[in-house]
Amino acid sequence: MLHDCGLTEKSCSALATVLKSNPSLKELDMSNNNLQDSGVKKLQNGLENTNCTLQKLRLSDCSITEEGYKALASALRSNPSHLIELDLTGNDPGQSGVKQLIDLLQDPNCQLKTLRFLGPAADEACQYVTGIVGKNPLLLRELNLSKSELGDTRVNQIAALLQDKHCKLNTLMLSYCYMTDEGCSAVTSALKSNPSHLRELDLTVNKLGESGVKNLSDLLMNPQCKLETLDLCGCSITEKMCVILTSALKSNPSHLRELNLSWNELGDSGGKHLGDLLMHPSCQLEILQLSDCSITEEGYKALASALRSNPSHLIELDLTGNDPGQSGVKELNDLLQDPNCQLKTLRWDVLIIP
Repeated sequence: MLHDCGLTEKSCSALATVLKSNPSLKELDMSNNNLQDSGVKKLQNGLENTNCTLQKLRLSDCSITEEGYKALASALRSNPSHLIELDLTGNDPGQSGVKQLIDLLQDPNCQLKTLRFLGPAADEACQYVTGIVGKNPLLLRELNLSKSELGDTRVNQIAALLQDKHCKLNTLMLSYCYMTDEGCSAVTSALKSNPSHLRELDLTVNKLGESGVKNLSDLLMNPQCKLETLDLCGCSITEKMCVILTSALKSNPSHLRELNLSWNELGDSGGKHLGDLLMHPSCQLEILQLSDCSITEEGYKALASALRSNPSHLIELDLTGNDPGQSGVKELNDLLQDPNCQLKTLRWDVLIIP
């Protein structure tokens, strides 16, 4: 066992020699060492040798990425008959790295019985999702679990999966899963710790709660976050929570293109804070949905004023189910006469302008 022994890529050359010259070695644990891809490539020479009869290889948390995974897959194709267990938890392989090893399992000569990428909770989620969608989620760019009754245990497992570096989802859809505050907090906390891949998030009709909003705000403020579409329709978001969200979006506004906050009690205060977001010079929002948000005349005025200040991006605004009053309607009608206004679709209960 060489677990957490300060080994580096240089140590791997000596170990490759041992693998080639010592067929009695059956188990090797090099976890928690900074081997990197270059170290794994040196180990590859030993693993490919016909004298190597290693059965168990543990390389968790060894700073291995895509190239290292490819090297391991190549070695096991060259000498497939002995290794039965491979542990790669805590590494960051990229989707193609995972695919190389999962494809290897289809090789009839491959003897691997245990290929471990994930911790126990994430692995449970992986098996659950595979059963629903018919494909390993580590190979997916889009995951849709909408209308699934997940329950707190399952949500925590899925959160563990989302947090793992092996997970590279671009789109995550969890609408109508009726998650509790605790469930939403777990999911958003996981996304916060693995922020760079997600482009679309749908949490429609889940109870986001204050901790969920706070975690989501932390995600949105992260410079690595490149989220483009965010659907929080019917998530029990209050005026106070809207302030937290819009503040986060103002600190990193250049990526989000579509925001749905319909069916939340935002009120005029929420409308004003969203107006502040729209006025931000870096705001690129193109679609804003605010139906049934308890917005009245003052909120309409704030939104119209914002769109006069920064008119060039928003092309769709939905305000159905609110109560603008006569002056609120006039504000929007006047806005449409502005030659700089780019709105192509403006919806409210009085009138629909396609």
